[in-house]
Amino acid sequence: MASYHLETYGCTANRGESRAIERRLRDGGHHPVDGPKAADVAILNTCTVVETTETNMLSRARELEAETADLVVTGCMALAQGEEFADLDATVCGWDEVPEVVLNGECPTTTPGTEPILDGVVGILPIARGCMSDCSYCITKHATGKIDSPPVEENVEKARALVHAGAKEIRVTGQDTGVYGWDDGERKLHELLDRICAIDGDFRVRVGMANPKGVHGIREEVADVFADNEKLYNFLHAPVQSGSDEVLGEMRRQHQVREFREVVEAFDDRLDHWTLATDFITGFPTETDADHEASMELLRETQPERINVTRFSKRPGTDAAGMKGLGGTKKKERSKAMSDLKMDVVGAAYESMVGERHEVLVVEPGTEESVKCYDEAYRQVIIQNAPEYGVEPGDLLTVEITGQNTVYAFGEPV
Repeated sequence: MASYHLETYGCTANRGESRAIERRLRDGGHHPVDGPKAADVAILNTCTVVETTETNMLSRARELEAETADLVVTGCMALAQGEEFADLDATVCGWDEVPEVVLNGECPTTTPGTEPILDGVVGILPIARGCMSDCSYCITKHATGKIDSPPVEENVEKARALVHAGAKEIRVTGQDTGVYGWDDGERKLHELLDRICAIDGDFRVRVGMANPKGVHGIREEVADVFADNEKLYNFLHAPVQSGSDEVLGEMRRQHQVREFREVVEAFDDRLDHWTLATDFITGFPTETDADHEASMELLRETQPERINVTRFSKRPGTDAAGMKGLGGTKKKERSKAMSDLKMDVVGAAYESMVGERHEVLVVEPGTEESVKCYDEAYRQVIIQNAPEYGVEPGDLLTVEITGQNTVYAFGEPV
């Protein structure tokens, strides 16, 4: 039996893959240890979303190679750019292959009573792998491929197991949750969410990223499910990336700005307190000043409470890598302008909550005896001096919002 050290980088879906890897390793009798030097094998689950991340992954792989007897590299960078690790003494493989590499032919000892592995009170539920998009700038698609959706019942059973194991928050994840079921001829996200919410127990459900095109065709059905189920956080992450249809066309994003707006409108019609999360890429090679201003205007119009602003970087092997790019100064200026606007919009959203009462779920410890919580719309609320109130992860309680710090609020139990 082997001891292992597992490191995970990137998105929630990647962390879900690591949970699956770790579950199978533990089922096979292997056990985690504290740090790579004490491990028989180190596993690096990589991300490759931007160039800086790629550099960091290579650097970390070299460090792990020197610290452990065997190194296994998996994840998006391993699948999309495995040749980058060619000079390392490491096994480079896909997520599904990791347990077999580590198990080395040993028979697993899985039993029907094996409990899912939780991250505190949070259960991560990857509902599918891959997506239906073909974005010109994206390297992750080379790693994950097209959508591969397990049946609804299979995912419901996984969710039920997480709840039975103590999960108070289930994070439904995937490269694009909006196209779940598309490979079977029908998008089924709304059906899956309705079924998960019907599971007995006190827990909440957060839905991960859903590209606007995928969710647009079922926007009313999905919004209805949110309105009908209190267990669902009123939260939607729909990355628009640009406010210009011309730029979206060059990105091959499949959706148009109008469709993004219509998704937002469907949720606005059904929900009073909800959070829109979205992403923007600034400085795409074909982006003009007018295109950039269109993105700024879309941000002002839709007022998303969570916004990820990414400066365009060329990814090897993608079509956008061959485009003549904008100067670094222009990209930096546009990124700063949008980031400044972002902070104004997000700060206003949290300021509007001050004086209100919200029901929050305590998810994890914070710093200096605080705890991190999320309200009905997945807005972050910090309770300071938590021991004085006797609150801990897993608790569901009502708080009064007493202040804000731009990207989160402060609350006191009432």
